[in-house]
Amino acid sequence: MKKPVPLDQAVAMVPAGAVVMIGGFMGVGSPLRLIDEMVRQRRGDLTLISNDSARPGVGVGRLIDAGLVKRLIASHIGTNATTQQLMLDGRLEVELVPQGTLAERIRAGGFGLGGILTPTGVGTLVAQGKRTLEVDGFPYLLETALKADFSFISARKADYYGNLEYSLTARNFNPLMAMAATTTIAEAESIVPVGMISPDSVITPGVLVHVLVGKERAA
Repeated sequence: MKKPVPLDQAVAMVPAGAVVMIGGFMGVGSPLRLIDEMVRQRRGDLTLISNDSARPGVGVGRLIDAGLVKRLIASHIGTNATTQQLMLDGRLEVELVPQGTLAERIRAGGFGLGGILTPTGVGTLVAQGKRTLEVDGFPYLLETALKADFSFISARKADYYGNLEYSLTARNFNPLMAMAATTTIAEAESIVPVGMISPDSVITPGVLVHVLVGKERAA
C-alpha cells in the first residue's frame, strides 16, 4: 500500500539540475498540480523531456515561463513563442526529436535498451553526429535511449497500490515515462480503494509508481 505524499513534499524530492520527464500533449494529460508546485518551489536548472512546451502559462509552458528549464528535449516548440525566443537568445538549449522517435527513445529507456534504429532523419540535419547502420540494405539512425531522474505522471484514477488508469487521449506519453525514470511521481484526479479499478483498466501497474501525490500540501 502507498500512503499519498503531500504535494510539496513530493516536489521537494526533486533537486536543482534534475532530468525530469513530464507527461502530456499540449497540456492535456499533464500533472498540473506538480508543475505548479515546481514553479512555487523554484526547482530549476532542469533538463525537461516532454512532447512539447505547450503554450505560455499552460502545462510545462509554466516551467519555461519561470526560467526553470536549461535544456529541453521535445518533438516541437511551435506553439510556444517564449520557448522559441529563449532558444534564439541562447538561454535555452533545445533538442528537437521527431515525435515517434521521441516516444521510442523513452520506451527504450524504460525497457532497458540502449537505443533504437529508425529511418526517420536519415540524410537530414537530424543525422549529424549520429551513427548510421545498414540493415538489409537500408540505412537507419541509431538513436539512444532517454531516461530521467524523475517522471511526473498524470492519471484519471489511482488506487492505494499505485495502479493507474488514464482517460482517453490524456494517456499519451504518461505510461512510457512512468517506466523510464528512477523515481516516478504520480498525481491522479482521484485515489480510490484497491479493487475499484478494473484490472483491464490498469495501464501503469503500481510497481512502477514510487510516489503517489495527495491533493494538498503539508499543513
